[in-house]
Amino acid sequence: MATDRKQDYYDVLGVPRNAGADEIKKAFRRLAMQYHPDRNKEPGAEARFKEVNEAYEVLSDPERRAMYDRFGHAAAQGGENPFARGFEGFGFGGLGDIFDAFFGGSGARAQRGPVRGADVRRSITLTFEEAVFGAEKKFDVTTAELCSVCNGLRAEPGTQPERCPQCNGSGEIRRAQQSIFGQFVNVTMCDRCRGEGRVVNTPCRNCRGTGREKRKRSLSVKVPAGIDHGSQIRLTGEGEVGAQGGPRGNLYLAINVQPHELFRRDEDDILLDLDLNVAQAALGDEVEVPTVDGEPHEIRIPAGTQTGEAFVVRGRGVPHLRGGGRGDMIVRVNVVTPRNLSKEQKELFRQLAESMGTTVKPQEDRGFMGKIRDALG
Repeated sequence: MATDRKQDYYDVLGVPRNAGADEIKKAFRRLAMQYHPDRNKEPGAEARFKEVNEAYEVLSDPERRAMYDRFGHAAAQGGENPFARGFEGFGFGGLGDIFDAFFGGSGARAQRGPVRGADVRRSITLTFEEAVFGAEKKFDVTTAELCSVCNGLRAEPGTQPERCPQCNGSGEIRRAQQSIFGQFVNVTMCDRCRGEGRVVNTPCRNCRGTGREKRKRSLSVKVPAGIDHGSQIRLTGEGEVGAQGGPRGNLYLAINVQPHELFRRDEDDILLDLDLNVAQAALGDEVEVPTVDGEPHEIRIPAGTQTGEAFVVRGRGVPHLRGGGRGDMIVRVNVVTPRNLSKEQKELFRQLAESMGTTVKPQEDRGFMGKIRDALG
């Protein structure tokens, strides 16, 4: 410590002399969080953090604590300092690594291990019927694969990767440093082999030493019945190949569904618009409507049906994606007003109107020239 007279370690941690191990550890965690230099930039915070670490190092060790309780700070004076060993032998790289070690941090591992491959995203297009009933779809995808020449070794055939001379194949560089706590060993990734422990002196010409190349693959996927536009299917392990023997990533398929000329979809229900003429709507009728199954279904239209009314055909909609039946088909009526009537039809509508108490003034068809004269005034 920088001062001649050290503060009592129990006072440093703010615990009684009979405090248990859990109480001491809890106090240390709180104070270390408070004074850690990476978190606290106030003057004196770093010195306080070192003091807290020193106190915890002694009181957390039963033998050192027993010596401290008997002899106090004098136990560290003269001869071999029982506390001077500090953190010697631990692979800490500095105060940040000490903090990580006490709080469950593991630090960066210098040597690179297997790395999972990247995920790949692609889209496929389905017809309306394929989305409703499911389908087996084939498609092509281009992903990073092991080089077909060097098989991922990155070296030209006939040569082999060699042990890195800088780290001697360990993938890490260890440097000893002295600190107030004793000797620390700083472990970093080897910058020559990038933690792999091997170097390639003759790179593969096909992949340029990367060990991977882009290749097209043909895959197939079983699309479940009831899938909808915007859904996503995951194909586990069909993404890009991993590095250092790591597992493949995943392939995610975005689903696009083509619109249908007749049907629309509302979740698991299928919507169909049905046009009726005035006579059908007024008098009622029995009509056949198409279904997504391909078999027509007969609907009874009651007399007096209005535009916007709907008829439900049970169980003729979209299968539930997770199983358990199907949705419905909902037929919505649109009463169509005729535009081009013959003279006989116009007369019949006038008679109908009169029978209903409505007087309709006949409109003379003035022909093309008559309409021109009307437009010109």
